[in-house]
Amino acid sequence: MSDGKGKTILFQGDSITDGSWRRDGNDPNAALGHSYAYLIAAQLGCEYPESSHRFINRGVGGNRVSDLYARWNEDAFHLKPDLISVLIGVNDAWRIMAGEPSGATDRFERAYRHLLEETREVLPEAGLVLCEPFILKGGATEENWGEWRTRIDGYGVIARQLAREFQALFVPLQEPFDRAAERTKASDWIFDGVHPTAAGNRLIANEWLDVVQHSILAIR
Repeated sequence: MSDGKGKTILFQGDSITDGSWRRDGNDPNAALGHSYAYLIAAQLGCEYPESSHRFINRGVGGNRVSDLYARWNEDAFHLKPDLISVLIGVNDAWRIMAGEPSGATDRFERAYRHLLEETREVLPEAGLVLCEPFILKGGATEENWGEWRTRIDGYGVIARQLAREFQALFVPLQEPFDRAAERTKASDWIFDGVHPTAAGNRLIANEWLDVVQHSILAIR
């Protein structure tokens, strides 16, 4: 779909993906932020420099699935990506757990399905990668931890089911974070229960690369 030889890889999601990226045509590092998206772009760009792949970060802090859909024309379809990676869910849970009006109903599955249906219609050849939402106990998730974990685990099940339904790759992340938290304290990986540290972002990048680079969507 990209005009040149390289592929266009789009990372979408909330603040976990966002990583403080900003629109700056003179600074490609700033345009990717400091999340796992930057680490993935760094590794693939270094391994396959001749391919001239284009990596785009359009994560926006605070987004739910419905927020992604609201900006999907300009931040996905308009960019004509060859591959779209989505990591979303914690803010859908957050609004509900906080009792906010925007969390009055749980629209995670309904909105996610709608977004994927339209993506398959508009960009039928685009590869899709759905990442599992995750949390660890601490900070924002300390209170009502059991309810937090039940809801996020449920979202993970939905994301996996949608990946099967829409012929997308699924990147499991909750179990890798659980295993990591058995080695050292949870805050070494996710500093506030939700947002990954540098090590946590490396973990996400590793899991993403392991799934994608051993699939038909491998970026070479």
